[in-house]
Amino acid sequence: MAKKILEVKELTTKYITRQGEDVYSVDHVSLDIEEGKSLGIAGESGCGKSTLALSLMGYYFAPLHYTSGEIIIDGKNITGLDPDVVRKTVLGSEVAYIPQAAMNALNPTRKVGKFIEDVMRAHDIKMSPKEIREMAEQRFALVGLPVEALDKHSVELSGGMRQRVVIAVSTILNPKVLIADEPSSALDVTSQKMVIKMLKDMMHMGLVKSMIFITHELPLLYNVTDDIMVMYAGQIVERGSAKEMVFDPIHPYSRGLMKSILVPEEGTRDVKLTAIPGTPPNLKHPPAGCRFADRCRYATANCRFQAMPIVEFDNGRTYRCGHSVEHLREVYASEEE
Repeated sequence: MAKKILEVKELTTKYITRQGEDVYSVDHVSLDIEEGKSLGIAGESGCGKSTLALSLMGYYFAPLHYTSGEIIIDGKNITGLDPDVVRKTVLGSEVAYIPQAAMNALNPTRKVGKFIEDVMRAHDIKMSPKEIREMAEQRFALVGLPVEALDKHSVELSGGMRQRVVIAVSTILNPKVLIADEPSSALDVTSQKMVIKMLKDMMHMGLVKSMIFITHELPLLYNVTDDIMVMYAGQIVERGSAKEMVFDPIHPYSRGLMKSILVPEEGTRDVKLTAIPGTPPNLKHPPAGCRFADRCRYATANCRFQAMPIVEFDNGRTYRCGHSVEHLREVYASEEE
């Protein structure tokens, strides 16, 4: 059996508003990733994907607060560690993060080379400026950047180059877990393909041991990740292999996501896209039952008032719903006729 590089057990984190209200954007989330594997996380804006990404690093700052659960990276539990210890010994080497709007993540007042040096110093890396420069040059060559970019400010670089700089900086310490939060969303199609290929190459070369790829576009993950997890209103509603999730989604929300986006592998001629009605619930006061019930055409009274069970199959696939898989597939099949 492959080694588990990341294990998350019942992780719950919340935002505290200025009025003192709790907003549980990550609610009892459990997941795991094996070494050499990648996991995709999909869902609408506001479903908790980016909050989960931040929470997985074990480094919390207001208004985000840790509530409960465990994060274990390569056998080491990083929950409850002093923030300074996390910053110096966990971030960058154990887990690294490519943020949303990564092109704006660089310090515009520092040349790229000096910015990298600042990052290394923040992680307490004992290397001389010359050694850091050589290390940066090697990583820049790997991501297709000229060494001259180290002597430029970020505003002097194109959007694609800045994205590659952020990827180079995020992976320079060869993290065990790399979290990429919509790393291709602001790029043109050609640059998107280049970024995705770059991340996959790093996985194959062993520079990154495992990866979490976050996106709105569930079909995009089919060619990027091994497994896909769908998140809604702070909870995981379904997880399965990339093939299962794209071509045979079980949960009504997962199916709704697939019906709202074109899947090139299935063909696009005569395909009618449908939107999911309504909006996600207010997590200040989440529903007692299924959080998707008010938007689900298959919801019953029980769905609205009873906690939803998590159903697990022998192959590890899971979904959170009060309906049996047999019932859902029968309903879906009748709709296709």
